[in-house]
Amino acid sequence: METTKKEKQFDAVKMRRDVMEKISSETQNMTFEELKAYIKQKLDDSKTKLIGQ
Repeated sequence: METTKKEKQFDAVKMRRDVMEKISSETQNMTFEELKAYIKQKLDDSKTKLIGQ
């Protein structure tokens, strides 16, 4: 029995790895306070609410 390999249209694992790599490179030399400000800014930009708020 032959199997055919289907090409993925969307690779969620690759996307997650790419995003994590981007975040890591942006935050690699930040202090804890700078990292908190970075996260707060990203949350404000996306208008995402924290759980419980």
